[in-house]
Amino acid sequence: MAFDLKRVLKVMLFAANGPLSVKDIQTTVSRFHEQATALPLNGESETPVTPGQVGLAPAEPEEPVLPSAVEDDEFYRDVPTLVTTTQIREAMDLISTELHAADSETLLIEGHSGWRLVTHPRFARWVRLLRNEPPPVKLSPSSLETMAVIAYRQPVTRAEIEQIRGVSAEAGLTKLLERDLVYIVGRADLPGRPIQYGTTDAFLEFVGIKSIDELPASDVLSPRQIDAWLQTSNVPRAAGDADMGLDETEEKQLSLEPATAPETPSA
Repeated sequence: MAFDLKRVLKVMLFAANGPLSVKDIQTTVSRFHEQATALPLNGESETPVTPGQVGLAPAEPEEPVLPSAVEDDEFYRDVPTLVTTTQIREAMDLISTELHAADSETLLIEGHSGWRLVTHPRFARWVRLLRNEPPPVKLSPSSLETMAVIAYRQPVTRAEIEQIRGVSAEAGLTKLLERDLVYIVGRADLPGRPIQYGTTDAFLEFVGIKSIDELPASDVLSPRQIDAWLQTSNVPRAAGDADMGLDETEEKQLSLEPATAPETPSA
């Protein structure tokens, strides 16, 4: 049997300690060929032969002994020197499709760091019982709003979050920091050097995306519109008729100024 990429990937996914990336797979294939060429030839003694030694016929080149010498070698034949990203993605898609079609207890998901096998959500309670873990605690609406502002606005300071939301962000930030969903990016180049916050890799796993670029487009939280809103909110202006609920199309408006008495002609 020739090299079967899909079956090999299944084994790698099962044995991996974390997400399996394209680079991990390609490095494993390269390592296979490096070890194959470094092993002694089949039937050749490991004792080196010194030059000028007589009575020895030149050894004929033979195929290197692969790791399959003590195992079934059907999975080690015709291994390509390079497995492309396209081939890996196609094989992963086939594995994922097969798991879904079989209504398997495990699923294949792709995160920002690679692919991994996970248990189906409907069996989550059994996993928690096995690990003796408490049920997951949901984020409050306040924390979700704070997280959304950070995700779309990052890096962002606490003052900017509070100005956008109109309420204190201390409790929400504390909860998000405890859950490793946000972290301290640095300090803003502003008076007082306030701390700036950004999202973590755990946030990407939490929302099920590979990068921030995959977040849904938002006209409300886009940096350009937030900047425009912050600038206008910091510049006070006088209330107009529209702000007071008056119809600006009327030619005559009620005036709050006292009417002046008409001048009487002098005698």
